[in-house]
Amino acid sequence: MEEYLKVSEVIDWQHPKIMERAKQISLGCPTPMAIAKACFEWVRDEICHSFDYQMNPLTCRASDVLQHKTGYCYAKSHLLAALLRANQIPTGFCYQRLSIDDKGAPYSLHGFNAIHLPEVGWYRVDARGNKEGVNAQFTPPQEQLAYKIQFPEEADFPAIFAEPLRIIVEALQAQSTWDEMLRNLPDISLDSAKSYGLV
Repeated sequence: MEEYLKVSEVIDWQHPKIMERAKQISLGCPTPMAIAKACFEWVRDEICHSFDYQMNPLTCRASDVLQHKTGYCYAKSHLLAALLRANQIPTGFCYQRLSIDDKGAPYSLHGFNAIHLPEVGWYRVDARGNKEGVNAQFTPPQEQLAYKIQFPEEADFPAIFAEPLRIIVEALQAQSTWDEMLRNLPDISLDSAKSYGLV
């Protein structure tokens, strides 16, 4: 589990502001399960999804997501991982390939988390933020993610990564506004998913 607790450039959980927020959220939570739920709900509800709120700047690093209170799904997953790792709860990264407009092509990757809970093992959660048609919850052992697979070209990849995919980080670092990112959402075709370790 050590690699799922690591600090890195993007998951900079030892940043003083992340350590402070992680401690605040976990106050009064007696178990890892309770801490995980509190962290998940905080990121889901308190950090604005960049597209939903049309908010800048575009964030990637966990501490930047916390500072600016906004991020795409990927960035929100980076912050959630940082808050959980700061509480010594192993956390990884998961991806789906989804239709951007729910009508088929074009597609893009969607990012969320897997949390290792003592009583459950790996449990996947999606902190992108709820809205009409999206109702992600923390209800282990039942999974309640934001999106279900609807088209043959979509996929729910089983891999749990210790670090965010490079293609995600590079996309977030290459754009500076929410609408630039919307025009350049990262995608991996089903044919090439294996070479990225997704399947």
